[in-house]
Amino acid sequence: MGGTLPVAIRSQTLGRRQIAQAGGWVYAANTAGGIAGALSSSFVFLPWLGVRGTALAAGALNLGAASLVLILVRRASMSSPEAAKEKVRTASPPSKSRVALALYAIAGGIALSYEVVWSQTMPQFMSTRVFAFSLVLATYLAGLVVGSALYARFSHKIRDTWGVFGFLISAAGLVAQFEITLLTLCQLRVQIEAGDLVYAVAGNEFARMCTHFLVASLGIVFVPTVLLGAAFPAVLRLTAGVEHAGRDAGTVLAVNTAGGIAGTLLTGFLLVPTLGLVRTLSVLAIAAATVGALAVLLGLSVSGKLRLAVCVVALIAVAGAIFTPPDRLARLLLTTRGGGNLIFYQESGGGTVAVADQRSGDNVFRRLYIQGVSNSGDAMPSLRYMRLQAMLPLIIHHGETQSALVIGFGTGITAGAVLHYPGLQRRVCVELLPAVVRAGDLFPENYKAGSDPRMQLRIGDGRQELLRTAERYDLITLEPPPPSAEGVVNLYSTDFYKLAGRRLEFNGLFAQWLPLTTQNDKDTQSLVRSFLDVFPYATLWTTEMHEMLLVGSYSPIELDTTQIARRFAQSSVSTTLQTVGISSPAALMATWVTGREGLERYASNVRPVTDDDPRIEYASWVRPKEITSTLPKLLALRTEPPLIGGDDVLRAEVARQRDSLWDFYAGGIAAYDGDREQWTQAMQRVMASDDKNPYYLWLLGSAR
Repeated sequence: MGGTLPVAIRSQTLGRRQIAQAGGWVYAANTAGGIAGALSSSFVFLPWLGVRGTALAAGALNLGAASLVLILVRRASMSSPEAAKEKVRTASPPSKSRVALALYAIAGGIALSYEVVWSQTMPQFMSTRVFAFSLVLATYLAGLVVGSALYARFSHKIRDTWGVFGFLISAAGLVAQFEITLLTLCQLRVQIEAGDLVYAVAGNEFARMCTHFLVASLGIVFVPTVLLGAAFPAVLRLTAGVEHAGRDAGTVLAVNTAGGIAGTLLTGFLLVPTLGLVRTLSVLAIAAATVGALAVLLGLSVSGKLRLAVCVVALIAVAGAIFTPPDRLARLLLTTRGGGNLIFYQESGGGTVAVADQRSGDNVFRRLYIQGVSNSGDAMPSLRYMRLQAMLPLIIHHGETQSALVIGFGTGITAGAVLHYPGLQRRVCVELLPAVVRAGDLFPENYKAGSDPRMQLRIGDGRQELLRTAERYDLITLEPPPPSAEGVVNLYSTDFYKLAGRRLEFNGLFAQWLPLTTQNDKDTQSLVRSFLDVFPYATLWTTEMHEMLLVGSYSPIELDTTQIARRFAQSSVSTTLQTVGISSPAALMATWVTGREGLERYASNVRPVTDDDPRIEYASWVRPKEITSTLPKLLALRTEPPLIGGDDVLRAEVARQRDSLWDFYAGGIAAYDGDREQWTQAMQRVMASDDKNPYYLWLLGSAR
């Protein structure tokens, strides 16, 4: 692919002397195609065709383009046999072309470094959905198109190429720096207001969010990339000759790309982890100012006015870099996330991690943010479902568990629950971001899982961990980010479940977190279908109103009431669960929803999520109050838990606990629908049945 641009530029310069003009238009056209590819892959091809189908479609488009070129070349050679022999004699490239190439290589590193920084900065104020990243990339490329096209359009009027090149690079650094330095809550609100306006016209939530992403991208990315895009034809003019247009254009592209490789590695692996995002932007601004200043100082016959302008721009960029506070982004984070007190903030190569103290009604809790997106916290609902994420499958396991693997540390609460389950000989937790583990010290409810020597903490990707080692476990439980987040779908696919299944011991259990508010009902069905296609024995449990738990196995899942009661009676287990409203074995078994038969009814007519068809990642935006559709459908599947043993008293208590829980959920759905009378009646029944339950009391306190 890297060879096509020099060839295209050479074909456009035959018989011409304006290589900057020809190169600018070709570069603009090529990059415009890149925009189409970036958008169509995310919005059209991958959702419709899957990964393999998209690759085949791209190959077909390549072959189609090649065929068209061959046809056009054949016709041109037939109509003008001498055209192919035409040669243009011109002077060698200007002197100091090597200096220009060196400076443009550095500029390439700066340009790609900005892309690395922006890819981590912008999700904090947008989203981690793949559509957001696609629109940021498209905006980046659009800036290059506009800049290159503008230079090509006016190249014949430009006499002072060195000065213009220096101005473009230094101005790009200045604008990129001050867009962050001067970023305010008002500017962030413009994104929301633009999205609301589109929603008012189109009535589409997906269009609203894409408008939000696009406005944010235009405000941060577009102007600097316009300036950087114009630098390409400027450098062509400084370094390339028409006689060797293909060779010289290839050299320019090669050194720029090589600089981009170096800049990407340096920024991602050294600058951001060491300095943070804001200071890295400052370093890039100073580097851009230096490149611009060197260009005007080393260039031939640069006018005094332009030299002065570049120096002024460079000085302002350096001043902005020096005086921009390094916590600039941290200060803005919570203004768009409901306020609160920021107590931890760290920018790392893998993402930004923050912890904040926040309030909900009468309750104060801590919330974990990764890339600006909430990844749970220690509020009672989160505490409840994360403890059940580990404790429930360990308690119902048919056999004596010796080992457990937790994929995703997060707040550390699930890992902490594993620590509190006695009898385990091997406890392993895999987490991608070291900063997340460090932030875990701020969540006391995780029982210091991040520093307890009984827990083996491994930094890495959960799926790669299962590929890397053949270790087997009695329980694998995972609580990754929501399935719609970019790059996470491969922890919810049938291919992943098959891999995880090979790492289970005999009678081993696999527990998958199933959020209900992060995708639409049809997408939830696809997630369930993926699970059913791998595990012949599958069960569904409700761990909190907004979350459920899929537990699967290759062996029958039996609810032995005697064994469950014995395990629950262990002090470390009962204490861990009683604080989240699971007061007895009956209350635990009351969270049962259905077995495989019910799940088959729910997900019988949908396609599963696979590595090749990652549909959940490209699903439409979640409709408002979608939980009021999904939760009732899942609760309608409920069956009596298949208890083995137990007397009538136990079964009656399980039924009473289930009725209270179902009443509570009915009240929650009524609250979403704005039916205060039904909510009040449901809560009165719940309190009459279980007025000491801390889970119910917490949510009632939040409603005040």
